[in-house]
Amino acid sequence: MMDKGITLADIGSPRRTKDIIQKHGFALKKSLGQNFLIDRNILNKIVGAAELDSGKGALEIGPGIGALTEQLAQTAGKVVAVEIDQRLIPILEEVLEPYDNVDVVHSDVLKVDLQGLFAEHFAGVEGVSVVANLPYYITTPIVMRFLEEKLPLDNIVIMIQKEVAERMAAKPGGKEYGSLSIAVQYYCEPEMVTIVPQTVFIPQPNVDSAVIRLRVRKEPPVQVKDESFFFEVIRSSFAQRRKTLYNNLASRFFNKETKPALEGILTGCGIEPSRRGETLSLEEYAKLSDALQEALGGA
Repeated sequence: MMDKGITLADIGSPRRTKDIIQKHGFALKKSLGQNFLIDRNILNKIVGAAELDSGKGALEIGPGIGALTEQLAQTAGKVVAVEIDQRLIPILEEVLEPYDNVDVVHSDVLKVDLQGLFAEHFAGVEGVSVVANLPYYITTPIVMRFLEEKLPLDNIVIMIQKEVAERMAAKPGGKEYGSLSIAVQYYCEPEMVTIVPQTVFIPQPNVDSAVIRLRVRKEPPVQVKDESFFFEVIRSSFAQRRKTLYNNLASRFFNKETKPALEGILTGCGIEPSRRGETLSLEEYAKLSDALQEALGGA
């Protein structure tokens, strides 16, 4: 994997990060959420949470100048780094040249053919984990794309905005619990790994971050008749958080004439119509989704 004769400091050290940026005259783009991590301890925690070994693969999103990529390459058998910024490709090729188990792909992870990428780069690999320091503005679309594509993943280990990580791991009843919590927990078992202060980045972001591990489930914890309808019910339940579950669902699925039936559907599921969406568990949403679908004639 690595040329043992290398004595350079880690890419993720503050000095080497600055040296690489200066050498290439690289100007960070705020629009791409470019904040480079310069703390080896945090890098180690991310890699450790991915549970990699020489038989496993890592798919990194947004490698930047390769600080995390370098640590992944020293642990995993195969690393694929997908970078959207063309300006970083020659830098990555140069700094990662010692590692023959790393492929750098210039692409937008929201547009790349993920199934094709896995078939091309991870054939014969025992398991793959997604590992990333994600830009805050695009966290949810990226995570949901990986989960909805049903890829053969072991873990998704990501450093994201602390508040978003808290929403992913939230339990019913709290203000952080919402449609994102339920969607993530349907596909994964979330676990907070560590809180990351603003001071370990160049440049420093305006918010604290967190590393969260999403251990991908082999099977969802609940069974539903129609997954897409299940998620539509969840989204509708949180359409206006201050409204009751009854009012949110009535607005989406019922008209003036059919609305009275909703109360019976809810009570039939053991759910008080006056409850709000954030109080329902995953199991209650599964039961409600199936009951609503049956009542609406298989909608």
